[in-house]
Amino acid sequence: MARWTALWVLQALAAAPAASPYTEAVGWLEKKSAEMIRACRRETRSGIAAFPPQVGSGYEAFWLRDYAYMLEGNIGAFSGRELKDAYLFFLAGQREDGAMVDCIKFDGTPVYMPGYGTMGKNPVADGSQFTVDMAWHTYRKTKDREMIAQTVDKLVKAMRAVPRNPKTGLTHIVPGPEWDRCPYGFTDSVRKQGDELFSSLLFVQASRQLADLLKAAGRSEEAKAWRKEAGAVAAQARRIFWDKSPGLFRAATVQCREPDIWGSAFAVYLGVASRSQAEAVARYFKEHYGEIVKRGQVRHTPGGVWWEVADAREEYQNGAYWATPVGWFVYALDLADPSLAEKTVIDMANDFRETGDVNECVNDRYKNVPNYVVSAALPLDGIRAMEARRKRLARTPRRSE
Repeated sequence: MARWTALWVLQALAAAPAASPYTEAVGWLEKKSAEMIRACRRETRSGIAAFPPQVGSGYEAFWLRDYAYMLEGNIGAFSGRELKDAYLFFLAGQREDGAMVDCIKFDGTPVYMPGYGTMGKNPVADGSQFTVDMAWHTYRKTKDREMIAQTVDKLVKAMRAVPRNPKTGLTHIVPGPEWDRCPYGFTDSVRKQGDELFSSLLFVQASRQLADLLKAAGRSEEAKAWRKEAGAVAAQARRIFWDKSPGLFRAATVQCREPDIWGSAFAVYLGVASRSQAEAVARYFKEHYGEIVKRGQVRHTPGGVWWEVADAREEYQNGAYWATPVGWFVYALDLADPSLAEKTVIDMANDFRETGDVNECVNDRYKNVPNYVVSAALPLDGIRAMEARRKRLARTPRRSE
């Protein structure tokens, strides 16, 4: 009997369809990101678990946005205790005026500006938004309603500290020769000025998340107000940053107004882009794919376009190719070319495997920061959203001709 059972299992396995290269690539990313999250774990002086951006030495602090992106991509790699401890650790770094950190050193020292406090005179523009994002993911996993009820006022205070243009409601960096502050941290070397797209999109996301948290805390009227605010800021972003000529959103309104590939993808992913804008972004990604994608990774600006004020061209945030935005990118590209979206994921995973490293960013004869956790983790969030949308559409009855 055992012999026949074993034979049946072997036959069933042989008859089972092999995983597609795309499915296999996604599975590899899930496993690899979990391994890297556990391998990057360090302890703060107070003894709580910290998860810096890189496996090994190199980042001697706990970075907020990188941690939030790990949660977005693979929150299952963390224990509930780790999530709660990290949330309270970051919240303890809140400044009196509500501003949130860029990172916190392992000894507990809060740092509000990138470059360990050397870049700009004011806190980075995205700290509050990523704090709320971290809180939202922590609550979704732990279901600790009491913890949220006790801390949600700090989140509200953080959101009210976001620098905003009083006329538009958008996240704002004061123009001028003085370096006011850094924008979205994955462009912290780019001297954007005026209303800034990416941090404004993060504000929309965080306002929605704060509404969820307020509702969980039993404060429904405040939740409605924040959801309304999210809608108002989204409408302004659609109107002010959109440039119909290339079919992309621009990064800022005063300085560094270049079309923003990452921001355009994120606007589609969040549902901030209108249907026609999303379709235009998807078409641009398909038609200009070879100019903006290399080895399955994506640059910040269109091919042959560099930031007005930034670091050396074709390196780092001014022309190198990153895995960080790939999930949002394929979510948008899938609207125009599902096969090319899947190929992007496959190429990215293959590059990680063939080179033997998961870099922060790459280019020809250039790479930066090996063993970078977000590169493996964050794309999974957009990939899951893409697959969920495909399933919804598959269940939707087609209208008769």
